[in-house]
Amino acid sequence: MPPIEWKPEYSVGDPAIDHEHQELVELVNTAAEAILDRRPETDIDRAFGDLFRAISAHFALEEEQMRNARYDQLGPHKTDHERLLDELRDLMDEAPAQPETAAEHLTRTLEAWFADHFRVHDARLHRRLGPHEH
Repeated sequence: MPPIEWKPEYSVGDPAIDHEHQELVELVNTAAEAILDRRPETDIDRAFGDLFRAISAHFALEEEQMRNARYDQLGPHKTDHERLLDELRDLMDEAPAQPETAAEHLTRTLEAWFADHFRVHDARLHRRLGPHEH
């Protein structure tokens, strides 16, 4: 199973946000690698924890920016964030019990989510916000 690779269609047109998104992709790959390498459960938990914290922090910042801008799509955007966090929690629970499929499930799920979310929600948001601090 190959790692997730950054694709041009993931770009939202803001270099700072694209960089943050690339870091999230790298953390997904790190967690998948830990599972595939059958590292100790503490290492896998740490990789998932790093991923979950980074995604949560990114979402919190983005949601704050949306509130401050009175962004009209905050509700659907936030709902999509919450959906991913729920899916990630499920994947975290699955990994110890099903390591042979967990890494593929993780990368497949997050790659699909990233592709859709970055293209639909984030690109629209960052076009609306224009240049701004991150």
